[in-house]
Amino acid sequence: MQDSAACAGRGDLGTHEVQNQPQPRGGRDLWAEDAALRSYAAHHGGRADALALAGAEYGSGALLEAAAEARRDPPRLELFSRSGRRLDEVRFNAGYHQVMAAAQRLGYAHAAWDGRPGGHVTHAAHVYMLNQVEPGVCCPMTMTYAAIPALRHAPDLAALWHPKLLSAEYDPAVRPVAHKRGATLGMAMTEKQGGSDVRANTTRAVRDGAHYRLTGHKWFCSAPMSDGFLTLAYAEGGLTCFLVPRWLEEGRNGIRLQRLKDKLGNRANASSEIEYAEALAYRVGEEGAGVRTIIEMVHHTRLDTALAPAGLMRAALAEAFWWAEGRAAFQKKLIDQPLMRAVLADLVLDAEGALAAGMAMAAAFDRTDANSRALARIGVALAKFLSNKRCIPVIGEAMEVLGGMGYVEETPMPMLYREAPLNGIWEGSGNVICLDILRTLAREPRASAALNALLDGARGGDRRYDAALAAHRARWPGLPDEAEARWFAESLATLMTVACLMDAAPAAVAEGYVGSRVSGERGSLPGSVAGLDVPAILARFRGA
Repeated sequence: MQDSAACAGRGDLGTHEVQNQPQPRGGRDLWAEDAALRSYAAHHGGRADALALAGAEYGSGALLEAAAEARRDPPRLELFSRSGRRLDEVRFNAGYHQVMAAAQRLGYAHAAWDGRPGGHVTHAAHVYMLNQVEPGVCCPMTMTYAAIPALRHAPDLAALWHPKLLSAEYDPAVRPVAHKRGATLGMAMTEKQGGSDVRANTTRAVRDGAHYRLTGHKWFCSAPMSDGFLTLAYAEGGLTCFLVPRWLEEGRNGIRLQRLKDKLGNRANASSEIEYAEALAYRVGEEGAGVRTIIEMVHHTRLDTALAPAGLMRAALAEAFWWAEGRAAFQKKLIDQPLMRAVLADLVLDAEGALAAGMAMAAAFDRTDANSRALARIGVALAKFLSNKRCIPVIGEAMEVLGGMGYVEETPMPMLYREAPLNGIWEGSGNVICLDILRTLAREPRASAALNALLDGARGGDRRYDAALAAHRARWPGLPDEAEARWFAESLATLMTVACLMDAAPAAVAEGYVGSRVSGERGSLPGSVAGLDVPAILARFRGA
């Protein structure tokens, strides 16, 4: 991707001259231009030097172009060779491999596990930035990151797999994991008849000596070119977690790709249906403890699905700001028009709220005490729920700022809009997350206590927040009926976000969020708000 000056082209077209059309943005530095990200990373102990390098490379013209090529030339399934032998391979554009290699080298999947302080906060910042460039590669990288704690339940497997998963080298070669410089690991849980109800799975595991053979079908398996998959199957002792390698020393394992999903978005990433045909599998954890074992992986993927919408919103708003600053209507720059400024400021509050909550939960992942781990368990579910519900309307409004150009594939807006619903579906859609929130609060007193400590710690900072917290507790002195779970979760997640903002955000942002989200009069649509410190909020987004 060339810079803006190089790709400007001729403006005098003979019949007319091109005017009032902002030049394409070109390469950018995703760290240097984002004051909010830098401040939350510093506040929570992220590694600024590493993130500065990552932000510069992720936003470079070369990587933006590679990402665009990966979307223009999506993955292709090759089931058979020309001689009729099964291949079960997916072919990717070179741009996909280029972005994957950069993410692996810069630390997306392994920064959290290298033993240095601030690992999960640093990882969360990677998720936030890379989602602004190419969300499709985030899926295999996120699952690789999240598999590390689950594999600790099988020390022998971890001894082989952990060094490969934690490698800074991306190695897409088709060979057994022992012979690779680096590896990725996926997950395959969903089946047709069960969906989120994994206990309805029908895949069976039969002992074969010290290991098992799996037979069954998985309805969704993203990143099928991963080197292995954590999966669930019924063994004699009940639903059990297994690691299924894609390649064995003697050749291909019994994993058959049926088709690639034709998805709304996330086009650079392959998602598939697969069959296990007596696939060799290694048990992870005890028989019958499958959900308890794989939930470690799910828990960590939820951190990423809480940060991803913050990155998507940031990317969409950056495009909206670029357009508003470069285009005039009715003798004024769009960015100088009061209504446009009000809309943008309101949208920025949603994006920054998502970032603040996500980074605070990443910091809880970094701490090792029991209270912090309990806070991470409940807090990441709340952040995932609220941030993804905010993401779709924020990106829709940002698209509208560009007018008709926002609906054109030459801009990033259609890609971002197609991505907006994904993280609210992945690893538990809204209803599933809300029910999980209720279960966690009911079964884990420490999680409830840790969350209340966070909420109470913000009291006294703003009387409107104090009143909203009291109103929430008066409305729900205990847990709500299931039918009110969404209302309860939205209220609780909003209060948690306020607490995170009051801890680390500038006053204009924190007070604006309180005044427009938990107190005061406003309409139901973005921009239907008054009383914000618009200049300060807009300046914060611009990096001032």
